[in-house]
Amino acid sequence: MSLPAPARTALGCGVLGLVLVVVNQLSAGGLTPPLERAGVLASLLAVGLMLVGVLWTRASPEAAARSPLAGQEGLELAEELPAEAVEELGWGSQMLLTATPAAVVLVQWRGETLLRRGLLTSTPFEPGAICARAIERQRPLSLVNLHLYPGRAEFERLLPELPAVVVQPLGKEGLLLLGGWSVRCFSRSDLTWVEGWGRRLTARLEPVRPGRAGSDPAPPEAEAGS
Repeated sequence: MSLPAPARTALGCGVLGLVLVVVNQLSAGGLTPPLERAGVLASLLAVGLMLVGVLWTRASPEAAARSPLAGQEGLELAEELPAEAVEELGWGSQMLLTATPAAVVLVQWRGETLLRRGLLTSTPFEPGAICARAIERQRPLSLVNLHLYPGRAEFERLLPELPAVVVQPLGKEGLLLLGGWSVRCFSRSDLTWVEGWGRRLTARLEPVRPGRAGSDPAPPEAEAGS
């Protein structure tokens, strides 16, 4: 892992200072108490600069490399959706794919997949225990390193070998799934944005019924005897 410029500067100054302290001590004609105190203080300052350089890299780690995910770029959208829902799904999914490290976006509503965008596979997605838990708790789940979770097979149908997944419930009847390019790729601001759009999307999808536009109410039954 390469060090950023400020970390290299701090580390280099620390090493240089420590070397100069050693050279100064060795070249002195005799060790006096003031010289020893000065050497100790200078050594502590040099070591402190070196620690700053090391800690700097931990505070600002490099982003993980993208995984070589298999899939075909595309867009799948359910038929007969209301124009308002189509616009919302298209706008939101495009923003997620361009403004966040998402490789694939999937929206399910009342058992039907309304949208699938990004890297696509031919296998339909079926939610499992992890998705059910997110809906039950009504809280988003961010799986930062999917390879560490025993239930990762649930998302193989979303996209094989996904490094990270965000499961955002859409009320009690839907799911918004994001698959990331790399482990720990979604930041706190990404998750806040996803949660906010999930609430907006839930309100937009309320009229939608599976297999039909859902914007028009069902015709009332004829009154008896009419």
